[in-house]
Amino acid sequence: MQCALAVPRLPPRDAGTPALSVVDMHAGGEPLRIVLAGCPEVAGATLLAKRRYMRQHLDHVRRRLMFEPRGHRDMYGAVLVPSELPDAHLGVLFLHNEGYSSMCGHAVLALGRFALDFGLVPASPAGTREARVNIHCPCGLVAAFVECEGGRSRGPVRFHSVPAFVLATDLMIDVPGHGKVVVDIAYGGAFYAFVSAEKLGLDVCSAKTRDLVDAASTVTKAVKAQFKINHPDSEDLAFLYGTIITDGKDAYSEEPTTNICVFADEQVDRSPTGSGVTARIALQYHKGLLELNQTRAFKSSATGSVFTGKAVRVSDTLSFLFVNVFLMGLKRPDLGV
Repeated sequence: MQCALAVPRLPPRDAGTPALSVVDMHAGGEPLRIVLAGCPEVAGATLLAKRRYMRQHLDHVRRRLMFEPRGHRDMYGAVLVPSELPDAHLGVLFLHNEGYSSMCGHAVLALGRFALDFGLVPASPAGTREARVNIHCPCGLVAAFVECEGGRSRGPVRFHSVPAFVLATDLMIDVPGHGKVVVDIAYGGAFYAFVSAEKLGLDVCSAKTRDLVDAASTVTKAVKAQFKINHPDSEDLAFLYGTIITDGKDAYSEEPTTNICVFADEQVDRSPTGSGVTARIALQYHKGLLELNQTRAFKSSATGSVFTGKAVRVSDTLSFLFVNVFLMGLKRPDLGV
């Protein structure tokens, strides 16, 4: 006997609570929830002003998207907004379990494909094999390059970072439970503390994730208490985003070097961390361990996914050695609606 199934109707909802339409993606295993519709207008003349406005007036949107039951403690999000920059195809505000980031590499990789497939950039001429998508992030303008065919994305995505730099090396930080620990701090659109797992009595490749999270969070708190973060252009960007625990294999090798990033409120990045890898490349170049245009592979200890990157240009100022980095995700970001 055949029976017709009626299309289910959405239950009644509070008319004062707008429905949010989203697209879920991931890059290297790290999720990205992109808001398509339903977010109230984010006011502000600049992207950083919009970031401040959303934090002060629209944080309920972030909480609905990131937290249970719709999300989870490691969910990551993106709200697309207009940019004041004439060359930008779109502006973006990044969301996580604690607040709002200044940069997110895995999100840029996913957004490059999203922008191309959802028509947010002009159609490329016939035969184009790579489309450029200019994404205005809170840290600045980032150019994503998306392999394409017939106007649709295919294959890997790569991006050209904002200038990365090293803020401090060989800092001695008093870390509770671990004593004095040597830490480096570098910027790749966001600031990270870098520490070898060995200095924390751990192995980044085999330790339990909970142990790595606890150690990284302790380092983050200690650095925040003992070292002041400064950014040369904006106070909005002058904060420590998290700690990246590495395998200590910073000297160049054709084999991947492994790390795990713990950021915001003990949130674990399942990818190798795009902005973190950018900062780590700048750190390795600064220490003379990596040459220009020398490609290095970085592996996530959480999922085994791999990003590759290289320093492609250097500019020296009185204060910092700025390093521009090209980063590529080896796996195609997956799309799910």
